[in-house]
Amino acid sequence: MLRVTDDITLQDWEITESFVRSSGPGGQNVNKVSTAVELRFEAARSPSLPEPVKTRLKRLAGRRWTKDGAIIIQCEETRSQARNRELARARLAELISRALVKPKRRIATKPTYGSVKRRLTAKKARSDVKALRGKVSDD
Repeated sequence: MLRVTDDITLQDWEITESFVRSSGPGGQNVNKVSTAVELRFEAARSPSLPEPVKTRLKRLAGRRWTKDGAIIIQCEETRSQARNRELARARLAELISRALVKPKRRIATKPTYGSVKRRLTAKKARSDVKALRGKVSDD
């Protein structure tokens, strides 16, 4: 069981972990021990998450979201299997907590009358400066 917030707790059946061999440094340990963890969270089927949170989670997860609605998180940072497991679970909890935050609606605003006037006068002044750069006639 993984507690994300006071309200949201993920059950054990929603999360599956598989351990594979890690790449990178570690000597013979890399060749012998499966320390990398691949955490799979069945987000689309999860009864713990409301629908708006699932849609935000899908957008935040990006390519980690599979076609069947699962999130796959891989972690192979440390040489310890237990530590990699903790890190993967923490990443999942952080991703879900970010999806819980409802984004603020953007309210379209209009520029003030004064700012429009200032912008147009500055453009006119710049236009006049550039107009004076032309060739001088012999008149």
